[in-house]
Amino acid sequence: MAQPEPLTPLTEDWQRALAVVAHPDDLEFGAAAAVARWTRQGKEVVYCLLTSGEAGIDGMPPERSRVLREEEQRASAAVVGVSAVEFLGLPDGLLEYGVPLRRAIAGVVRRHRPDVVLTNNVRETWDGEYALNQADHIACGRATLDAVRDAGNRWIFPEQLTDGTEPWSRVREVWAAGSPAARHGVDVTASFDAGVASLRAHGAYLSGLGDGSFDAEEFLEGMARPAGARLGVRYGAAFEVFRIDLA
Repeated sequence: MAQPEPLTPLTEDWQRALAVVAHPDDLEFGAAAAVARWTRQGKEVVYCLLTSGEAGIDGMPPERSRVLREEEQRASAAVVGVSAVEFLGLPDGLLEYGVPLRRAIAGVVRRHRPDVVLTNNVRETWDGEYALNQADHIACGRATLDAVRDAGNRWIFPEQLTDGTEPWSRVREVWAAGSPAARHGVDVTASFDAGVASLRAHGAYLSGLGDGSFDAEEFLEGMARPAGARLGVRYGAAFEVFRIDLA
């Protein structure tokens, strides 16, 4: 059997990142340990959640789930050193790729002016074969890739350019967590425990998964060990890198 190719370490000569994902818990299923590493380096990371995950708990009405999941996400973010968490309030489970979603994300990029952007796996599957990705993840990822370029063009969504807001064309790359096409990664050995604690902060959501016996540490270790092996370390987080060309 062919050995997986080594992962190329991500560049870390940046200061500000914006994470755009579909739901509370999306970042915690694999990327939060990397965020913890970066905030410990003194970098700034902002979270933008397109939805509040209100349709994610079968036994709880959406109006109650929305409040609880936003609370859990803020607590989860704090574990890894993130204090800025925004919710755009779009409908959970019904995100659609298109101009309205690009517009919403471009506005966030223009306000926060990041060097790099993190997002969901944009691919149709998690494993490159059979394990289907969720529709909101795909729509979020695809729209984020386009919105990052939209944000740099003053003639796209010009209505956003008021009260001192300017185009922002300095996003270097978009990093998609959990992609089967990942070729880059980061050592999260020292911050792995923080990533586990961050996922565990989503207690109400996790209690509804399967038979209720979900083990956050076991799940994350199952991804972090293979990624770490490809980096030559104990634990790693893998990302697909998209370089931004505004042409």
